[in-house]
Amino acid sequence: MTDETIIKEAAKLVADGVNVTFPVKGRSMIPFIIGGQSVILQQPGSLKRGDIILAEVSPSRFVLHRIIGMEPDGGKITLMGDGNLRGTETCRPSDVLARATYVVDGEGNKRPLESPGQKFLARLWYLLRPIRRYILAILRRTVKKFA
Repeated sequence: MTDETIIKEAAKLVADGVNVTFPVKGRSMIPFIIGGQSVILQQPGSLKRGDIILAEVSPSRFVLHRIIGMEPDGGKITLMGDGNLRGTETCRPSDVLARATYVVDGEGNKRPLESPGQKFLARLWYLLRPIRRYILAILRRTVKKFA
């Protein structure tokens, strides 16, 4: 099975109202989500800045990134991975497949992604973009479980 097939099947389940535990690969969402962990995906509902969403940003290209901007008329959504130093993606609200609400570590412990504390840390992390490269360099050397 290809990644695209798995993502589309997960999106169908989410659309049917089923919460899906979905494995995460890569480094684009560190320090909040680390490759090798999983996220719990739910229906997107009403989206807002700071939400972490699964979206198709171009045909057959899917990302799990944070919303950093939204056009007020419900148009374009701008996304950026927490572990990225620059570069954004855009999508339309109709391209959003799911919203990540929890991260699950290797032992099955769930941590909410939408708690006030997590939202505060995410806003602070966004403001640290000018020095994020140095913090990420330290994290990548100290946390061994990046996929």
